[in-house]
Amino acid sequence: MSENRICKLFGIKYPVVQGGMVWCSGWRLASAVSNCGGLGLIGAGSMHPEVFEAHIRKAKLATNNSFGVNIPLFYPEIERLIDIIIKEKIKIVFTSAGSPKKLTLLLHDHGILVAHVVSSAAFAAKSEEAGVDAVVAEGFEAGGHNGRDETTTLTLIPSVRKATALPLIAAGGIATGNAMLATMVLGADGVQIGSRFAISNESSAHENFKNYVVNSKEGDTLLSIKSLMPVRLLRNKFFDLIRDAENNCASKEELQNLLGKGRAKKGMFEGELDEGELEIGQVASLINKVLPVSDIMDNLLNEYHTALKTLQNKSLYKFDNE
Repeated sequence: MSENRICKLFGIKYPVVQGGMVWCSGWRLASAVSNCGGLGLIGAGSMHPEVFEAHIRKAKLATNNSFGVNIPLFYPEIERLIDIIIKEKIKIVFTSAGSPKKLTLLLHDHGILVAHVVSSAAFAAKSEEAGVDAVVAEGFEAGGHNGRDETTTLTLIPSVRKATALPLIAAGGIATGNAMLATMVLGADGVQIGSRFAISNESSAHENFKNYVVNSKEGDTLLSIKSLMPVRLLRNKFFDLIRDAENNCASKEELQNLLGKGRAKKGMFEGELDEGELEIGQVASLINKVLPVSDIMDNLLNEYHTALKTLQNKSLYKFDNE
């Protein structure tokens, strides 16, 4: 895969990017993925600036390979994060949740590559106009904060591929090599994987959360809180509370009061399974074991190559005389 556009852009062996997930994507996970030939990302969304800086420095000691950071553009102390990124000479930044235009120009001035997460072809085209180096097209199967249009990855990837010539990374519902191949057939150059890496040994998520995901079943995640900011959650007591409030036409203020502060930390990082916010993708039902990153990467690549051989040997048409 050395000629792959994503591999060439980021200087990695395999076109596999680990999602920068809140409360999961610390230096251990990012460096483990990078050491296995993918691109690890430190997720800044749940970190205070001083914690973020410490994770960057630990990742530098843990891997000699490329790694990057993920920052949501609504982060309240984003200026401090940018200062740290520049000071620490980070070369790859993934941005999400907002317009990347202003920040991309600044980062490019410091020789930093920028990839932006989008949920529609229209946003992909705007991101290209803003000058980003790659786009991540994330379908609504993904965990965490999500697009309002509820466009599935299967539909989104070919739509974005038509809208932009940029290197394209598929995300949302991807946890296997089969899914990786499918998105690349649709036009993606690589994949971003969140949920499968969230349930790894190296993830900083709490063991209670990891085991809860392992025991989840099909249909146990739903897109929620659509009137505020859509987020895919795993069913629990808190999810039921939010669902009932929405069904009873709760106002935005009432929903914000229910959410309070620190719900995701409580659920994913501290392991409070009743009152916490449990963000995970639809592929949760396909994850049946907590594994080390090295095993996840091996499984992913082996499945990809097996699926590719199967596809190459499969006849598209069957005639009576065959």
